Amino acid sequence: MRSQTRFTIQYAHRFYKFKGEAQYLHGHTGILTIEVSDSVNPGVNMVFPCNEIKKTAWHVLQNFDHALILRQDDPLLPAILDVYGKQGIREGAPNNQMTGPAFKTDLATAYPDCRLVVTKESMTVEGMIKIVYDLLKDKLNIVKITFTSGDNTASECFEVSRSMERCPCCGIALGPDGVCPKCGCRKN
Repeated sequence: MRSQTRFTIQYAHRFYKFKGEAQYLHGHTGILTIEVSDSVNPGVNMVFPCNEIKKTAWHVLQNFDHALILRQDDPLLPAILDVYGKQGIREGAPNNQMTGPAFKTDLATAYPDCRLVVTKESMTVEGMIKIVYDLLKDKLNIVKITFTSGDNTASECFEVSRSMERCPCCGIALGPDGVCPKCGCRKN
């Protein structure tokens, strides 16, 4: 069975070296849908609590919300960092509290203190799906991700080859020690 949740992400980007309107810096409201699959947990009668999917994913995805997303070779990147430095916000500001943990993968690097994500490729809807899957594939049994931004939508399906051990009391994934990190319950 499948369970899914949605996220709304506000971000700005541009397609560096693109010939068209998207070469200009502009913003979007993106809708990201993550669908997970597993057996229905008999203790709580659900695949995976949607609020727990949201918490698990948002921990990382909040780095994209209200962020500037630029390709690593974009000449705007050093200029933005220079301006942020001059404004005193490059290392963060007191009101910058909706940040996730910094991350660095082959596809993207998040700098949460300055609300910046640097990508290897242009940030397209297809690129966002690749990045999100890469960041969450070991945390959730993702079977499908859909991302809509403006008039553009892409989705990709993924093979799930494992079942996650989940808490019989609340349905979330058990820690490596077999204990639920949320309620402390132990699987029998």
